[in-house]
Amino acid sequence: MRYFLHLAYSGARYHGWQKQPAHPSVQGTVEAALRRVLKEEIFLVGCGRTDAGVHAAQYFLHFDTERPLTEENFFRVQRCLPPDICLYEAIPVDERRHARFDAWSRSYDYFAHFQKDVVLDGISAYYPQYEARRLDFELMGRAAALFTQYGDFRGFCRRPDKNEHTRCTVTEAQLFVGPERDRFRFRITSNRFLKAMVRLIVRELILVGSGKISVDAVEEHLRTGHNPTAILSAYPQGLYLSEVRYPYLERPMAGKGFSALCGKAQMDWEPV
Repeated sequence: MRYFLHLAYSGARYHGWQKQPAHPSVQGTVEAALRRVLKEEIFLVGCGRTDAGVHAAQYFLHFDTERPLTEENFFRVQRCLPPDICLYEAIPVDERRHARFDAWSRSYDYFAHFQKDVVLDGISAYYPQYEARRLDFELMGRAAALFTQYGDFRGFCRRPDKNEHTRCTVTEAQLFVGPERDRFRFRITSNRFLKAMVRLIVRELILVGSGKISVDAVEEHLRTGHNPTAILSAYPQGLYLSEVRYPYLERPMAGKGFSALCGKAQMDWEPV
């Protein structure tokens, strides 16, 4: 039988989702917990890969098992996991359902702040080299809007030649700023994402806001696929995989912490 697991995790101490032989990963940690409880070999298929240090406020995976994942076993698996990985539910699905290939959209949110903060530094990317009042958020918003107008993101991929193609259908790309204009949030939704794509986009938006490149330059990078600024990407700490949607499955984000971070419980974000 096949199950989808709905979970969330902090990526701070993991080298990404994908299992690696010499480094801790989310996949390896969850697999080990399931094997311990179910007493059989378990292989997980995730809805996508997150890089080292990147978080997931919503994540889905699937796995096959010979034993039913009872409510008791589910809570036993939960107890075997460290505090930075949380399981929300196990969903029995048809064996043809696939956590990666069936997802029709994914959303990421990126949070950045510019004043050192003992709370925010753990959940948002801190950029001491920039002062928020010097960033032109209006220009950043204009640049962000370009990403829904193009379909090929070769210029925003870390290793484009390793992909069959670099086309993505971006349906949302929106910049938000905090009431004191000392923080920003960038949200993007697409049918697929390329290696480091979101962090490269955020890095370019910051370059626009600081006056180092123009909005026209961003459009040129999108149009030609050549991007000389795609060397360094934005810090991973501020990036969250925040929503994954399927034709047959939609779940609201279960974690209240992330909802507070991007909702009115935390602050009023103003769209640019």
